[in-house]
Amino acid sequence: MAHHDGRFAPSPSGPLHLGNLRTALVAWLRARSTGGRFLMRIEDLDRGRSRPEHEASQLRDLAALGLDWDGDVVRQSEREDHYAAAVARLESLDLVYPCWCTRAEIREAAEAPHGDAPEGAYPGTCAHLDAAARRAHEERGRPSALRVRAEAVEQAVQDAVSGIYAATVDDFVVRRGDGTYAYNLAVVVDDAEQRVGEVVRGDDLASSAPRQAWLASVLGHRPPTYLHVPLVLGPDGRRLAKRDGAVTLADRAALGENADVVRSQLAASLGLCAPGELPTPAELVVAFDPALLRDGAPLRWDPVAGPLG
Repeated sequence: MAHHDGRFAPSPSGPLHLGNLRTALVAWLRARSTGGRFLMRIEDLDRGRSRPEHEASQLRDLAALGLDWDGDVVRQSEREDHYAAAVARLESLDLVYPCWCTRAEIREAAEAPHGDAPEGAYPGTCAHLDAAARRAHEERGRPSALRVRAEAVEQAVQDAVSGIYAATVDDFVVRRGDGTYAYNLAVVVDDAEQRVGEVVRGDDLASSAPRQAWLASVLGHRPPTYLHVPLVLGPDGRRLAKRDGAVTLADRAALGENADVVRSQLAASLGLCAPGELPTPAELVVAFDPALLRDGAPLRWDPVAGPLG
């Protein structure tokens, strides 16, 4: 069996809920069941929302579930020089250009008749500005973002759950107007430099995989494979969130459920044990099979009743 070096990469903007913890469990099981490394990365580029106390609580919760990791915790906020080097590489390849479009302008362009860009894609407004047009934008003082020049290339990725997934790559942002490096750049640089072979994460991020695989390739890296985990939904059918009630490890502890019980519930929702059983993390590693995820269905979770299937 091939080794799958994996990672879990939460944003420290709040406590992890049961959906996050379920994805973390799958990522850990996938890595450990193949003899791979499991790495911990904190995606804290958003300084406005990231808090050290949230990072600390997230790491405590993961450890309480028995999910250990290899090496030091890596923080994106400490790696900006690596992202700057990647942008410089893209600039040397003439694969980026400045973009002055606001979100409203992009939305209006996409809604215009005869628009050629796929839905949600950047329509290329700033891709071919001449020097005079760029100078005019600069003189107005609006800060520019930096976009890649992908030119609507088709990119396919391999997903352990859904198989081959392909999409058109638009000219996405790699550095925002305020100088912050974008998620799509940072995650590619980090996964490549940490030698992550397979990215395990929630399937709400599946649509970004072709962009990231394309960017990895043009930066000279081998793109990872992917395993996108079906989401956990609340009783109302929307993505599980704090509004649904007792959805964090601390919430469950207040109701008398310790971390072993929560891990058991998460494992049962993955078909790794029967409801009420309390397998150890090591026993779950032996039982893990990614084929159990291949129906692709989201899981509905009632904070009172537990997993509803």
